[in-house]
Amino acid sequence: MSGHQPPPVVELRGVGLTYPGPPPVEALRPCELTVRRGDFVTVTGPSGAGKSTFLNLVGLLDTQTCGTYLLDGLDTGALGDVDRTALRGRRIGFVFQSFHLLNYRTAVENVALALVYRKMKRVRRVASAREALARVGLEHRMDALPSTLSGGERQRVAIARALVGEPSLLLCDEPTGNLDTATASSILSLLDELNGAGLTLVVITHDAAVARRGGRTLEIRDGRMTEQAVTC
Repeated sequence: MSGHQPPPVVELRGVGLTYPGPPPVEALRPCELTVRRGDFVTVTGPSGAGKSTFLNLVGLLDTQTCGTYLLDGLDTGALGDVDRTALRGRRIGFVFQSFHLLNYRTAVENVALALVYRKMKRVRRVASAREALARVGLEHRMDALPSTLSGGERQRVAIARALVGEPSLLLCDEPTGNLDTATASSILSLLDELNGAGLTLVVITHDAAVARRGGRTLEIRDGRMTEQAVTC
């Protein structure tokens, strides 16, 4: 049996974040984590425990106050703001509880907007958006406005928008939080399919049933991250 493992997408080496005081607040205590290509990791914990801090750090929205964060082998701490923003745009897709769609833009236009800052002709942006929508099962709703879409369809548009740039990592923050049980199940099945096709997923959730969908589950309490009872 081969010992070969997929390459890491995310590596946290003693990464933590402390907000300055007084008094200082240790929002995420120094932790170690490796997320490899194709992993499906879920992150749980009570409100205020540090899940959002973790998401913001991994998503390059915040910068750690200690440790080293490697994304696809790149030391993110060595980058300036412009390069960090560019890296985030190329390598990370985001899906949130609220869909954040522009109501006056069609589904395909909403997805294509994610590529507007890339050096790509409009016709190619639209073609890529159509491919992404087809990937999430919305071939028949590409020209629909968000107001005419169901909640599940709107979340699928949001997922397509996150996928259109072909990211290394998809970060999802409570992706089923605004959906009924049946619709949530269909979105989770979609995430399973995407992961089965090789996409690396990190899903933040308070829902135990959603957490069980992952191949690995992290828990964050009081800023401390644990995995299978091993404290980071």
